[in-house]
Amino acid sequence: MSSFLPQSVRDELAAAQKTARRRRATRVVHVGDEAYPILEMSDRGFSVDAEDAPRLRGLIDIYDGPRHLYQALIVASEQAGDVMRYEFKRNTAAHAQAPVDFEVPEGRPAGFLPPA
Repeated sequence: MSSFLPQSVRDELAAAQKTARRRRATRVVHVGDEAYPILEMSDRGFSVDAEDAPRLRGLIDIYDGPRHLYQALIVASEQAGDVMRYEFKRNTAAHAQAPVDFEVPEGRPAGFLPPA
């Protein structure tokens, strides 16, 4: 059916689909001060719009809104049309607290009150 449409209409449809994909993206990859919306994500990697993002490589951070999800080491995998795919070399979940190197007792007090 798309072969019957004029080229200008096909271009407008493709642009509308790209805009809709970017609008639905909630996860974002941060590289330094730059941020790029993630269009698709799996356990092996993710993809971004090829026009927006340069060939990314190295250490990146992935956010879902304001929440830090992962810190990952990536390498560019392939460009498929207008989408650039990246693979994880290492993908580590981000934690809100630093890990402790000692056992935390279950019944420990939340804090101490000063003597009266």
